[in-house]
Amino acid sequence: MPFYHWQGKDLILDCHLQPGAKRAEFAGQHGERLKIRISAPPVDGKANDALMRFLADAFAVSRQQVSLLSGQTSRQKRLLIKQPLQLPEDLGISRC
Repeated sequence: MPFYHWQGKDLILDCHLQPGAKRAEFAGQHGERLKIRISAPPVDGKANDALMRFLADAFAVSRQQVSLLSGQTSRQKRLLIKQPLQLPEDLGISRC
């Protein structure tokens, strides 16, 4: 099962977050989830905010188009990206 699925024109990602990394980057798959490294620490929502800013940039959308559906305090997260304008080539995501 892939780490993403489409809901109309919106993309839902199942992610495994690694906060406190040296840099923000996609790091392949972690089981059935997309592993993402974020440099922000997991304190006071900083890692979640950094993750959503990273995804907004990667998918060429505004920060307001990225929302956290589940996993507020967990490393396992589900995120919604509303109508992404681009798909990062190295992720292998195809449009519905």
